[in-house]
Amino acid sequence: MFQKFRYHILLHLIIFMWGFTGILGKLIRIDTQYLVWHRILIAFLSLLIGLYLLKMPMRIRNTKALLKVFGVGIIVALHWISFYTSIKLSTASLGILCLSTTTLHVTWLEPLVFKKRFSPVEFIFGLLVIFGIYFVSDNFNEKQFLALAAGLSAALLAALFSVFNAKLAEEIPPSTITLHEMGIGLVFISGMLFYNGKLNTGLFQITWSDFGWLLFLGVCCTSFAFIATIEVMKRLGAFTVSLSINLEPVYTILLAIPVLHEDELLNGNFYAGSAMIILVVIANAIYKAKQRSRELKKEMMV
Repeated sequence: MFQKFRYHILLHLIIFMWGFTGILGKLIRIDTQYLVWHRILIAFLSLLIGLYLLKMPMRIRNTKALLKVFGVGIIVALHWISFYTSIKLSTASLGILCLSTTTLHVTWLEPLVFKKRFSPVEFIFGLLVIFGIYFVSDNFNEKQFLALAAGLSAALLAALFSVFNAKLAEEIPPSTITLHEMGIGLVFISGMLFYNGKLNTGLFQITWSDFGWLLFLGVCCTSFAFIATIEVMKRLGAFTVSLSINLEPVYTILLAIPVLHEDELLNGNFYAGSAMIILVVIANAIYKAKQRSRELKKEMMV
């Protein structure tokens, strides 16, 4: 029982670190594309070392599957660019709140990818989230609306790579998928920087403070968090992990108050809308878990 309790603590430590990624978007003062390039590079190298030491599989032998992983790697890179653009334009709280709508996007993407039945209940959850966003965006200026659009785009991209990765994971280990996605993401971002004339010495002109935060972001919040999540999911189950991850925006908003003083920038409507969105996301996770449980019981009875 104590061992299980330890895994619960580890799970919430991981979610806390993920919640901190939004804060780091503000603390790290470099260009968004540079930030994402450094994060992916550090994550790729540390993940490569971690998988080698743990003797986990690293190669994809199926060429068709490899091409699919490459496509998803580009989506992951675009997701991080959109996410940090949202944070740079507005606040960490807004960026991570938009990201919490990812699971609602999954509800309409899964029926398309996995040929599942469309759920009207989940559609209602989606409408409630839109209502919550209406509260959040009350009295927004043009810059904040751009941040909202970037944040919601990041959520849609996150839903896309989540659903595609779930499909790919049926034949490829998740660790192998992530390693290759980091690699292709690095190549893609490098191409973007070259096209924009930013692939130069300015890429490495960063302060020691930014370098330290980038190491924490790439190693702890990305590579370690990913490998640890796989182990935690084995011990606690997918439902416990997916439900707990919905607390990520709560951690970010609570951290943003003392670290970034965002409570001075946000009004009561933002927090009312935030509470509505977070509650809907958690309710959706519980509903989906019960739905899957009923499906499993039917399969067992057949």
